[in-house]
Amino acid sequence: MTALPRGAWPVAGAAADPLGGTIADYQAGRRRGAWSAAEVTKHALARCRAEGARWHAIDEFSPTALADAQAADARLRTGKLRGPLDGVPVFAKAIYDMNGLPTTGSNAEWARLFPDVVTRDALEVARLRAAGAVVLGKTAADDFAYRGNGTSSRTGQVLNPHDRSGTRTPGGSSAGSAVAVADGMAFAALGTDDGGSNRIPAQFTGVVGMKPTFGLVPRTGVIPTWPYLDTHGPLARHVADAALLLAAIAGADASDPLALTGAFDAAPLGALRDDALAGMTLGLVDAHVPRDRMTAEAVAAWDRAVSDLRAAGATVESFAPPVTLWTCRDAFAAAATERGDAAPNPKSPAPTANALLRYFQGRTRSAADAREAVRLGYPAYRSFYDALPATFEECEPMLHVPMSEDPAGRSFARSRAEVVAGLATSLRDAGVAAMVYPTMPFNAVRAVDDWPDIRTTLGYGNWLGLPEVSVPAGYGSDGMPALNLSVVGLPGDDARVLALAHGYERQSRRFTPPPRAG
Repeated sequence: MTALPRGAWPVAGAAADPLGGTIADYQAGRRRGAWSAAEVTKHALARCRAEGARWHAIDEFSPTALADAQAADARLRTGKLRGPLDGVPVFAKAIYDMNGLPTTGSNAEWARLFPDVVTRDALEVARLRAAGAVVLGKTAADDFAYRGNGTSSRTGQVLNPHDRSGTRTPGGSSAGSAVAVADGMAFAALGTDDGGSNRIPAQFTGVVGMKPTFGLVPRTGVIPTWPYLDTHGPLARHVADAALLLAAIAGADASDPLALTGAFDAAPLGALRDDALAGMTLGLVDAHVPRDRMTAEAVAAWDRAVSDLRAAGATVESFAPPVTLWTCRDAFAAAATERGDAAPNPKSPAPTANALLRYFQGRTRSAADAREAVRLGYPAYRSFYDALPATFEECEPMLHVPMSEDPAGRSFARSRAEVVAGLATSLRDAGVAAMVYPTMPFNAVRAVDDWPDIRTTLGYGNWLGLPEVSVPAGYGSDGMPALNLSVVGLPGDDARVLALAHGYERQSRRFTPPPRAG
């Protein structure tokens, strides 16, 4: 029998609402017979149909969720659990394929063009099912995961459950995933991140969002975005829960040509220590903390977060990395020029075109069917990914160019390796275990308004391929999540940054669920 983790963090309301605690709390309740996976799944689906509908957070429901939960209960009775996620309700994002459901991409036109259910699971969904998770369905997102506002032409504007006025954005593009976990519809959810799409809604809804090391999570079976930036990872209310989800979905697979190929040890993700910050040195990147542009309340929240890090035993000192959000792109270009290489471009159109063809090849019966599906869906997709050629006919020659062979993309990857090597040397010489800075220097705006004109670090993490965990750092006087702390490491440091983020979370305990309606 696979051991379930023991509950370690009493959460107010968890006894009455198993969805209000951690995965460990939930599994402890199952062990002692306080509730079953089937009972909790029914409750989760009811909450989704009420709260989820209110916030426009859900794209599709799985027709097998209740049966999957019943099967998990049967495994518990016979002592054949598959691991700590067995029987745990989770969600995936609308751009993920899921057997038995159409893949809408949260786009009204694609929902019309491709109404048939798909007959495969995206690799991450398949891995979650193999771990015993109960996948409730798919969450709403920005169309094709393109923007950061939670605006879907299919399901409408996703709303922020902390804002009873119904006007403020939850962020995006993984909007529904963040809202679902914030509001206790599921314990965790899959999201994607090309330039902040997990971390933005994590901050705006006050949950944990992770952008893992680039390539750690293969992306097969998911509508593609920018292959040299796109990174998939978890959203959850607690860091330990995010770590369990990452442990299930990470690891090499040859179906994604840009995924990492080395072995991945998931064991440390299931054993995060509360005292992980004790004796650690963290580098506070002052260039990423625009104090003069932040509100007084945001500055206060940030200073309190730093104090919490120190109270947990960390040394926090100023750190000036060799490349910052202000110099990152110039550093990539300079490295390419020094090599005599093509100009680096992570949004080169050819890799996205090839990824789109590969996506449809995985869900259709023949090469001709895949080509026809790309042709059919191209205008709607290209209306967002407008770096692509204007017409399918212009794009067609790009479809068969392997994404790993695109000159601009390969140059980008080479520059990334060189720039990150310099960053690694700098961190090692300074004795710094990880960098810290605000995920974003402002909180959620109204969905119809532009963001403040303050540059964020979001793209910095994607360009360098760094693992980053965004953790709630408190609430403002308006009752909205005010700020998240980002813990950022080098590629491959995923377990370390999760452990450090967990140590901060245990010290600060800043997560607060949104108020319940009625």
